[in-house]
Amino acid sequence: MNYETFLASLQKLIGHYTSEEFKQELTDAKKEFFDNTGSLDVNKPYFNLRMHQFYEWYFLTRPMRSYMKTPLVVCDQHRNLRLTEDDLFAIQVLKTNQHSFFEFIKTKNENILVKDLFAGNKIEVFQSDFVFGFDQKEYFQARIVEMNKKYYFLKSFCFHPESAQKFILEQIKLHQKNADLNREDLLLRLNKMRYKFEQYKHVKPELIYTNDNKLGL
Repeated sequence: MNYETFLASLQKLIGHYTSEEFKQELTDAKKEFFDNTGSLDVNKPYFNLRMHQFYEWYFLTRPMRSYMKTPLVVCDQHRNLRLTEDDLFAIQVLKTNQHSFFEFIKTKNENILVKDLFAGNKIEVFQSDFVFGFDQKEYFQARIVEMNKKYYFLKSFCFHPESAQKFILEQIKLHQKNADLNREDLLLRLNKMRYKFEQYKHVKPELIYTNDNKLGL
C-alpha cells in the first residue's frame, strides 16, 4: 500500500462516521472540539487545516458516546463499511499513530527529521510535500504513522508561536512526571489556545498560553 491509497481508506472510514447515521455524535464532537475557539469561517486560510485536525481527533482520539470507544477501535466490527484488504491494512497502520508535540530539526533529502518532545526521540518522516512548511522556531502538534517501515505524517498540523515554547515545555514536563495526566487532554487544550491566539491577535501570547486565564478568554 502506498500513502495515497492509505489516505483514500482513511477518508472512507472517516466518511462513514460523519454520515447521517452518526449525525448527533458528530454534532456533539464539533461542539466539544471547536467550543471557545471562535467561529469556524470557511473563508479563513486555516479552515481546511482545522477540519483535518477535527476529523483525525474525531476518528482516532474521541470515544463515541454510543460505544465508549473511538471509531478506529470499532470500525472493523461494522459490516456495512464493507472493508477491503487495503482498508484493513490502513486500520492497522492508524493504530500505530503517535499524536504528540514535535520540534523540526532539519530536512534530510526528501525527508524531515523531527524530535518528539514527549518521548525525546528523533523520527525521520518520509514526506516531501511538507518540507517547506516548517519553522525551527515553532513547535507543532501532529500525528505520525508507521507504514512499510517508514514514518508518515497525517494531515493535521497545529503550529504554535515561538513565544509559547516555554509554556508548552513546562506542560510536557508535568505530564512526563505524572502518569495520571492525559496527553490528549493537553493536546486539545493547547490546540484551543492556538486558535484563541488567532482570534485575539491584540492579546499577548503569554496571556493566552497560561493556566491562569485571567482575561477569561
